[in-house]
Amino acid sequence: NGDRSVPNGDGSKGHDTPKSKPQRITLDSWREYRATLWAREQAETSEPERKGSQLDHKLLGQKWAHPIALPEPGSVLIATETLDKCEMFGRTVVFLLSDGTKNPQDQPTGIVINRQLHQKIKHMKPSHLDMAATFADSALHIGGPLLESSICLFRSGDDKKFTGFEEVIPGLCYGTKQSLDEAMMLVKKGVAKPQDFRFFHGFAGWGRDQLKQELEKNYWHVAACSANLIFGEYNESPEGLWEEILQLMGGQYAELSRKPKLDI
Repeated sequence: NGDRSVPNGDGSKGHDTPKSKPQRITLDSWREYRATLWAREQAETSEPERKGSQLDHKLLGQKWAHPIALPEPGSVLIATETLDKCEMFGRTVVFLLSDGTKNPQDQPTGIVINRQLHQKIKHMKPSHLDMAATFADSALHIGGPLLESSICLFRSGDDKKFTGFEEVIPGLCYGTKQSLDEAMMLVKKGVAKPQDFRFFHGFAGWGRDQLKQELEKNYWHVAACSANLIFGEYNESPEGLWEEILQLMGGQYAELSRKPKLDI
């Protein structure tokens, strides 16, 4: 994935060989291409006697994660042991919806994706009766300490744009309370299933330069990971996600995943 195609032919002046347009590199193919490069580098480091074509080309599993230098939309922040004593963010994984660089007024925002409320929407007795019926068995998650808004994560699964939802990475979009009517309509039309939506109470946000300062203080590791880690299967518990991502990252990160949590 991620390789640019070149027009067919050997450069001769003949007109018998049609030229094809270069393929557009998508965000999804770039993410996988970058992850493959990282996996190859790790493999070459651990097996220096095997180079290039001698390495297995299928280096990426269905689930993958690797460190990156800077936050970007769709990346995850993984709490370091520095935050172990922080009740809200200790051992959390935060999915970044925005990195705060889109425009001068933009600020980094994200949702904690590995904390469940252990309650379903039907237990919350929502006033919106259609929502109560459509998403009755959907689990609620603690998205963060900022309660001004709730976030809905939608596993869209293709490149189609959906009204009321903003794509973060290919196949994953998010919306707010204002997106609920559209979510219910998608389910009623059979375009999506209730299991394609995740609901988060609250979100996480940072002021200008605040996230940068927290990274400098070693509060977070920044990683890119496969979409199926961010939005796992319906019956999968997110509680072990912090350890799973760190183990996939390997090295010092895997070592951190095995350390006991510091007491609060």
